[in-house]
Amino acid sequence: MFLENTVNHKEQFGWIEVIAGSMFSGKTEELIRRLRRAQFAKLKVEIFKPMVDNRYDDEMVVSHDANEIRSTPVPAAANIRILADTCDVIGIDEAQFFDDEIVTVCNDLANQGIRVIIAGLDMDFKGNPFGPMPALMATAEYVTKVHAICTRTGNLANYSFRKSNNADLVMLGETEEYESLSRGAFYKAMLKEKIRKMDVSAEEVPSKNKRSNA
Repeated sequence: MFLENTVNHKEQFGWIEVIAGSMFSGKTEELIRRLRRAQFAKLKVEIFKPMVDNRYDDEMVVSHDANEIRSTPVPAAANIRILADTCDVIGIDEAQFFDDEIVTVCNDLANQGIRVIIAGLDMDFKGNPFGPMPALMATAEYVTKVHAICTRTGNLANYSFRKSNNADLVMLGETEEYESLSRGAFYKAMLKEKIRKMDVSAEEVPSKNKRSNA
């Protein structure tokens, strides 16, 4: 877990906290909870999210449970460095959508004495590490891995399976487009999808008899 108070108060450095997991695992909910606590402590808090994330609201960071907190949408990680200069605590949601500079920005802010709290998907819909999240988790002092519940088995889920055929890496969506799956359920779902694509490809190739009759 993370610590809200350091032992040696003479040290002026901040730190980085990462909240990672699949979709529907409560990442944003936990991010908002920590930021609210900082606000209650009368600290200066700023929250940022990538401009591409406008599913619920253009400015608010909103969890799947409809909990929300006001944020500043930014087009690139470099904007956070400028806007967070006088803050005590900053929060960043959907960090996987930011460019790789987000890693340097977060570490620079922590080195300036700012507490940086980050939430994001650790894996994309194919089960691969997502964007800058691996580097953020590696350089963070505290990493919290949260889990959803598998929609097919009821076990803990840490994979985000895309139900649509859209192959774009970035595709915003909810339960209509994604479902949280356990390792076993995700493996079976991906295998089934691979077999389906192979069957479709086989149907598109004309047989020798069809070619000879043409």
